[in-house]
Amino acid sequence: MINRRNALITFGFAALGGAISLTRTGSSDVTDFLITPANAQDAPAVDTDMVPDMVQGNMDAAVEVIEYASFTCPHCAAFNTTVYRQLKENYIDTGKIKFVYREIFFDKFGLWAAMIARCGGEMRYFGIADMLYEEQASWIGGGKDPMEIVSNLRTIGKKAGLSDAQLDTCMNDGEMAQAMVANFEKNATADDINATPSFVINGEKYSNMTYEDFAAILDEKLADAG
Repeated sequence: MINRRNALITFGFAALGGAISLTRTGSSDVTDFLITPANAQDAPAVDTDMVPDMVQGNMDAAVEVIEYASFTCPHCAAFNTTVYRQLKENYIDTGKIKFVYREIFFDKFGLWAAMIARCGGEMRYFGIADMLYEEQASWIGGGKDPMEIVSNLRTIGKKAGLSDAQLDTCMNDGEMAQAMVANFEKNATADDINATPSFVINGEKYSNMTYEDFAAILDEKLADAG
């Protein structure tokens, strides 16, 4: 389980094509943000309303599950391909729960992956997220060549039906990237998230668990809700 709350997130926008000029550190193509509770208040104000929650299931359900996860977290990938699939079949698609997915960023690659997922809009988001988790080992590779990772992510985007023009626009949207990081910091701080995957079920925080344990908690909360 990843446990790196005070993470150094480096946004190498030059690797995305060099179209962005962000000058927080005085550089024309790379911006470094140290996201910690100590300096979060010093970050430039951004509009986090432009980063909506991604939601599945019954919007009016009595039980809400919020997952906090990173596209570069191997434990999140394992959860997605096992427990989440069963939850989707038995609780989300049946309308028993409202399921909210929130992104955590431990590195620039996780941010870039989330930008690709959001590029497809709400209708395609979870399908692209599934692809990112299923192919995590392949698109991350050795994790050392940003250009190769960007190329791999664009390939996933194209398989999901996104055009080069759409990908160029999304991957060079510096305002959205900063809003996504600010949104992550706001939500993770509010829910005291320090590991991934983590879950908030009707306001109560839980760590990673098996499907059987998850189902038992959901059944109890559904019973309590009447």
